[in-house]
Amino acid sequence: MPDAASTTTRTVAARAVDLHKTYGKQEAEVRALDGVSIDVYDGEFTAVMGPSGSGKSTLMHLLAALDTATSGSVYIGDTELSRLSDKQLTKLRRDDVGFVFQAFNLVPTLTANENILLPLSIAGRKPDKAWYDEVIDTVGLRDRLGHRPNEMSGGQQQRVACARALIGRPTIVFADEPTGNLDSTSGAEVLKFLQHSVRALGQTIVMVTHDPVAASYTDRVVFLADGRVVDEMRDPSPEKVLERMGAIQTRAMDAAAEADDVTAGFEGGGA
Repeated sequence: MPDAASTTTRTVAARAVDLHKTYGKQEAEVRALDGVSIDVYDGEFTAVMGPSGSGKSTLMHLLAALDTATSGSVYIGDTELSRLSDKQLTKLRRDDVGFVFQAFNLVPTLTANENILLPLSIAGRKPDKAWYDEVIDTVGLRDRLGHRPNEMSGGQQQRVACARALIGRPTIVFADEPTGNLDSTSGAEVLKFLQHSVRALGQTIVMVTHDPVAASYTDRVVFLADGRVVDEMRDPSPEKVLERMGAIQTRAMDAAAEADDVTAGFEGGGA
């Protein structure tokens, strides 16, 4: 966990407070999140990791106002999402939240430039020229702006998607396994772009990933297991992340084995 002195002066860009999310009822109930509290700090690159089913994608969707919690609170800046009307939530998602999808989600009939500017076009806004130039130069695709998605590599398409998420200068950008469909070289290009967006442009980014190498590009890794925050790491390396993930999975397996032993004991006692 980070020491108190390292966090006291940081501005919180997003926050979850005692967040619960359940699906189904009674015997079929599944607890995707079980009391998660987390602060996402302004101007940081944060990774969320955990075993399959740990709740990491659910957490991101709740923080990004793409889903609603069963209980608990979510804030973007000082705004509590549960207090917003549907119209206000739509405006918040449009103006304050950017999203990068694993599958790029570019419009195939639009050029790279048109895809990047699409959120602003929908909102009826014009891009800030200086910011537009900075984002375009950072993404490194100025010579590809007239090309459609099928004329670009996977890495180039994902960089277009990243630029689209940044162009409106959102409070926070969420990236869902952004390198999941890319080869290692293209994935590294996208991760370097995201990292540069944080360090040079002051963006705040939260990325869900299962890849220790991807996590090593971030400032901080938050680990989930069974719908709870179980650990945290700053200045990650692939080796340290892999070791920590292994320890978390081992604890989960030990807990499951202990639960099975208890269940077997009860069944044996009642026979």
